[in-house]
Amino acid sequence: MKTVWTIFNAIIMLGLLGLGVYGFVLFIKFLNRAIKALNIYIAEKTND
Repeated sequence: MKTVWTIFNAIIMLGLLGLGVYGFVLFIKFLNRAIKALNIYIAEKTND
């Protein structure tokens, strides 16, 4: 019975690790878009 819980725990931990990596990738993509939007905003404001 102990091995069942160990395997179950390993699956849960791998799932959480995968979700963490996925969230980190989404956060990096969001930051990339935010920086591009900020650069466009600054370019528009300085060209007046």
